[in-house]
Amino acid sequence: MRTENGYLTVYMALCISVILSLCLTMIEGVRRNGAAMEAACVADIGLQSVFAEYHRQLLEQYNLFAIDSSYGTAEPGTYNTEAHLLYYLDKNLDMEDVFLSSFFYRDFLGLQVDGVEVTGVSILTDKNGTAFRRRAVEAIQDDVGLSALTELKEWMEVIEVNGLDTAKTQQEKEETDKLIREYEYEDEEGEQHIGVTNPTAVLEEKRRLGILKHVVQDESFLSQNTLDTSCLIYERMKQGKVSQGNLSPEESMWAEELLERFFFQEYLLRYMGRYGKEDERDALHYQIEYLIVGKENDTDNLRGVANRICALREAANAAYLLSDSEKKAEVELVAEIISSILMLPEIAPVLEIAIILGWAYAESVYDVKTLFSGGRVPLMKDKESWHYSLEAALSGELQDSTQKGTGMSYADYLRVFMMLTGLDKLTGRAMNMVEADIRMTKGNAAFCLDGCYDRVEFDIRMSSSFGYKYQLIRDRAYD
Repeated sequence: MRTENGYLTVYMALCISVILSLCLTMIEGVRRNGAAMEAACVADIGLQSVFAEYHRQLLEQYNLFAIDSSYGTAEPGTYNTEAHLLYYLDKNLDMEDVFLSSFFYRDFLGLQVDGVEVTGVSILTDKNGTAFRRRAVEAIQDDVGLSALTELKEWMEVIEVNGLDTAKTQQEKEETDKLIREYEYEDEEGEQHIGVTNPTAVLEEKRRLGILKHVVQDESFLSQNTLDTSCLIYERMKQGKVSQGNLSPEESMWAEELLERFFFQEYLLRYMGRYGKEDERDALHYQIEYLIVGKENDTDNLRGVANRICALREAANAAYLLSDSEKKAEVELVAEIISSILMLPEIAPVLEIAIILGWAYAESVYDVKTLFSGGRVPLMKDKESWHYSLEAALSGELQDSTQKGTGMSYADYLRVFMMLTGLDKLTGRAMNMVEADIRMTKGNAAFCLDGCYDRVEFDIRMSSSFGYKYQLIRDRAYD
């Protein structure tokens, strides 16, 4: 009986030792894998916390998500983001907040953070603002229909075919006026004379006053805001004084460059102010005009856009006058009458050119005034949309009240001029506006757009007090 009990005891001891070894191995495996899972979860939660610290004003005013690596200070840098991530990781591993943890609990995994490093970033200003444009497109693409792109393409084709963007109508008018002023002739008595009365002299006096005098009721009500661009991002980019990321911006989902540019311009029109749609919070009130002209004050930018619209309208209006047989006949008749009175029939062709260009200018002033008052003007006019008679135009009385009309709005003409502006220049000036506007908000006086990350790559190292080490590489971006 004792022998049998002895055999059973040895057998049980052997079985228990095997089972115990298996259990300990399983427990250790659970610890190792549990620590790996906790490390991954803690890292992901920490990253979510870091990306949740997007710049609030940048989102509110421009619908852009980005981490401001300065965190309200004057020194942006990856070390700030590393410190924030390290704080979140430590807090997520800390058990001090667990109720009576020192009495009832023991840290089964024993994880701790050994180090955090930002190994790569994509900055909004990288590659001349490529990341900035992509984020802007993402913010607007679902809200804009492509029918507007079709219209924009048609307008640009008309401008290109008719050479409206390259026409030098005003220069041609000045050269014609010079010919008239310096024309030499002899009268019946053989006396030499220089100069002939110009039928468009009154209009030229009006032109010298400047376009804003004719299209704005009171210039004193225009914004006088100015902007010092010397400390803004576009100037720093020109000087090579910006932070550079080492991650390539995400690829565009748009195969056609024109489509991406169209969405970017629509973003600018929605989130930036312009004449008639000013925002008191903005550093400049006429922001879209600044993107096109690039001056440091609102008045000069508005004047620049008004002059460009007027020049475009002059070219288009002159082209229409030359194509309309009735109006062209009116011009020829007036030129013939004046040349007959002067007994200088050879000067009639020069007078015709001067009258056509003068008439086109008068109509252009009315067009700009219509656009500034919220009306519409077609790119190429016809009999129904033409306003001034030849007599009214030559009189120089350009005070007619405007009507709503049909065709393109002021915003549409801005779309055209943005399309004619270099993309890098347009992007740089847009980033200037964003940076200047954010700096005007509370606590953001030192805000720098080249400190804003939209994508970050992290190297996170953790270890367990039980001898395990973990390295986690994470690449996160705002989607």
